[in-house]
Amino acid sequence: MPTLEQLKAKYQAVIDLAKQRGVNLKNVHLENDKLLIRADAPNQAIKDELWDKIKAIDATAADLTADIGIDSSLTAPAKVYEVASGDTLSKIAKKFYGDANKYMKIFEANKDQLKDPNVIKVGQKLKIPD
Repeated sequence: MPTLEQLKAKYQAVIDLAKQRGVNLKNVHLENDKLLIRADAPNQAIKDELWDKIKAIDATAADLTADIGIDSSLTAPAKVYEVASGDTLSKIAKKFYGDANKYMKIFEANKDQLKDPNVIKVGQKLKIPD
């Protein structure tokens, strides 16, 4: 039987992602020889991110019970992306939204550090709104 510490270590990336994305973790404990994670996510997209992370760790998740609800009163923190060599706002928009034409959404969210949507610098940390 795996211990609570072993299971928490296995699913630590899920717990870390939950904390980064504004998820309210209610329970993280051992129940019926499985790790129980009971939580509320700010929205469906973040809930889906958690499930994707769980599946990436263990597609069967046989040793995990995840009870993830949605609480729209929670605030979803903006994602942050560090600009890499060769990036443009259009490329970043394509990566996050599947549509390069949504680059202005990123520009508008970062007007505090961007003056021109065509000028970004390697190493800049840009907020990526949902």
